[in-house]
Amino acid sequence: MVVLTDKAQNRLTMQTADIAPNTTAIRSLDWDRDRFDIEFGLQNGTTYNSFIIRGEQTALVDTSHEKFRQLYLDTLRHVIDPAEIDYIIISHTEPDHSGLVKDVLQLVPKATVVGSKVALQFLEDMVHQPFKRQIVKNGDRLDLGNGHDLEFISAPNLHWPDTMFTYDRKTQVLYTCDAFGLHYCDDYTFDEDLGAIEADFRFYYDCLMAPNARSVLSALKRMGELGKVTTIATGHGPLLYHNVEELTRRYRVWSQSQAKAETTVAVCYTSDYGYSDRLAQAIAQGITKTGVAVETVDLRSADLQEVQELINRVSGIVIGMPPASGDAAKSTQTVLSTVLAAAKAKQAVGIFESGGADDEPVYPLLNKFRDLGLSIAFPAIQIREAPTEATYKRCEEAGTDLGQWLTRDRSIKVMKSLDADLDKALGRISGGLYIITAKKGDASSAMLASWVTQASFKPLGVTIAVAKDRAIESLMQVGDRFVLNVLEEGNHLHLMKHFLKRFSPGADRFEGVKTQPSQNGAPILTEALAYMECEVTSRMELSDHHIVYATIETGRVSNPEALTAVHHRKVGNHY
Repeated sequence: MVVLTDKAQNRLTMQTADIAPNTTAIRSLDWDRDRFDIEFGLQNGTTYNSFIIRGEQTALVDTSHEKFRQLYLDTLRHVIDPAEIDYIIISHTEPDHSGLVKDVLQLVPKATVVGSKVALQFLEDMVHQPFKRQIVKNGDRLDLGNGHDLEFISAPNLHWPDTMFTYDRKTQVLYTCDAFGLHYCDDYTFDEDLGAIEADFRFYYDCLMAPNARSVLSALKRMGELGKVTTIATGHGPLLYHNVEELTRRYRVWSQSQAKAETTVAVCYTSDYGYSDRLAQAIAQGITKTGVAVETVDLRSADLQEVQELINRVSGIVIGMPPASGDAAKSTQTVLSTVLAAAKAKQAVGIFESGGADDEPVYPLLNKFRDLGLSIAFPAIQIREAPTEATYKRCEEAGTDLGQWLTRDRSIKVMKSLDADLDKALGRISGGLYIITAKKGDASSAMLASWVTQASFKPLGVTIAVAKDRAIESLMQVGDRFVLNVLEEGNHLHLMKHFLKRFSPGADRFEGVKTQPSQNGAPILTEALAYMECEVTSRMELSDHHIVYATIETGRVSNPEALTAVHHRKVGNHY
């Protein structure tokens, strides 16, 4: 193993390790990165993994993020003479994996770039220079010699439309790029400690893969046809070796649950323009929190017949619009016309602008959908500047609003299905009244809670039940900090009423409420009877809630003689 460090930057290091015969991993370790993709928070950094396979010919699988340019190229030269590279395999063209393809091609211009048709089209716009290419489809093979016979597996939308897996039949290593990865950085090349990584593994799945559950199941089916897979060489985090069977099983279970959803939304975006893919991903994540399935469509590479069939069967449509005056709008015009032609009344629709221009392409399209009888699920989202945490949070909340709109009838039916006597009996379980407040970057949220209880003495800890579709849920991941505000009996109705109301996506939940900052950054409600600053240390998933366990760091009571407000319910099947 060789480790190189960039001392000029904050904790960017390189690691190389032999992971199979004639197979070397080059891992770029980004120890301190705290945001990624849809700007979800990272607690443990991330890695960008690249691989070299040596047969009679040599293949490089993926590269790295451009922030590692010099470190990566120096490490590559240390591992191999770049002139020996015959093939550069592109799993997909997202910049964190292909950001240095242009640099590698400058070192070895004779190399043939291998990828899906869509990937090579995207790559042309990234490298701005001619290159040798080889388009591969599902089932195609590339024989490097000495037994290294590579088979390619189409895996679109995991999580870009051009994604492709590569399987080496000699070593039984499957290269999956984003799929089965996680944002977790440590010195271990493999998944030696499942307990340490499983929370991040699930969070990564929820953010990136759950919105494409059907695509996950298709990829798993194709993987099952390969034979034995001993190692999954992921694009992020530790490689899977010790827990391959267990972690692929979890992907299958999670995806089957998501794919069984009765309702589906099509989320359309333009992967090569602005922040469209990240904004679409944030909206998709918000939708999946409500139990509604998502199928994504890249407007640039979409098949028109498949788009028409998808729009015909979905209950909702989300479209990311590039500026009307740009080239991206022209290239997607035919697909948008197909979407409009296939749309029908009673569907719900939401539109976001993917960034930058002064024109307003969202409103003409929105009016066309309205004229067709579609319901507008959330106000149009327009992006004028680079998105922040608050922007992505707004998109997530918009997606949740859409999902809740589509499932409202089903939710009412479920509420009415509980036996009346049991419903009333369950409602007699009372609890205190609390406001949970959280802040991460410039994104903040709050919720009224009554399912709160002390859970441990050493350390002091509490559990809180958080519904999966609550806006604050994404700010209460393992490692996140929040404030538990205890409401005072006789002085709680105005706060209860305020935090019970429905907020529009991105709305300031603290407008008109007196607050002060806590040590952990989350707002303290000035009128609360007491507050405790907490850190999430674990989560347990239930059918419609997460049980969040948090340790208490500090706290204070404003009036020792006052009592906690209590919530007495009459029924137990809804809040």
